[in-house]
Amino acid sequence: MLERMRAYSLNDVRATRKRKDSWWTVFLVDPVACRLTLLVANHTAVTPNGLTRLSLALGLGSAACFAFGQLVAGAALFYVSFMVDCMDGKIARLKGTGTAFGLWLDYVGDRIRVVCCATGLAFGQYVATGDVSYILLGAGIAVLDLFRYVNAPQMKRVREVVRESRPERPAGRRSDYRPPKQPSLRRRAGRFLLRRRVRSHLISGIEFHAAVFVVAPLVGTEVLVPVAIVAGTLLLLNEVFLIYRMWRFTRVAPAVPRPESAQRVPV
Repeated sequence: MLERMRAYSLNDVRATRKRKDSWWTVFLVDPVACRLTLLVANHTAVTPNGLTRLSLALGLGSAACFAFGQLVAGAALFYVSFMVDCMDGKIARLKGTGTAFGLWLDYVGDRIRVVCCATGLAFGQYVATGDVSYILLGAGIAVLDLFRYVNAPQMKRVREVVRESRPERPAGRRSDYRPPKQPSLRRRAGRFLLRRRVRSHLISGIEFHAAVFVVAPLVGTEVLVPVAIVAGTLLLLNEVFLIYRMWRFTRVAPAVPRPESAQRVPV
């Protein structure tokens, strides 16, 4: 006799959301994604990896629409693909069915979707107009996205190395830092955003994708290049700011010691 499937509530699903996320996800994706996740969790046996594969298939469908000049259909499919991509993590955390392979599949699937959609968008508009700027548009989108995803884990690795190299604070020792009696405007804004799970970045990779593959195609071909330039510039500024913060973080750290095994070998 089959075991009865557990009934999850909407609050259970909401508890699986990330503590902080992009404003695009929080306000324009999660309200729908949470309710669809509830239906999937309670009425199907779909796995997180199955949802990841579905997200990739929808993303490839979006790329095909862009390649054939169907911008509205491509934008709609990209939005649905991203929403399904948000659902796989919620299902994994809700049911405890996430796997290490699933993390890899989700990561690689995202990159394939972006590269294919950028290629499809560039190809479709170049065929329709003969304008080489659309080829540059596709290449620029792909390069920015790949740089962001290569840079992020490296910055995380640097921070981990710095933390490991710092001497531990003696137990019982108090910090000299005293918080201000009245929270600054920056702190109040940070708390306001945190209560709504919103990251402080104006534009991260998610907003960049949304601007290029959803908003601009829905508005029309005449804004594809300008929107991509503005969104790409803001994304680069955000990355530069994160790199600057990382640099400031490393300045207060002691030099990373050389491993003992790394010795000169006489020749």
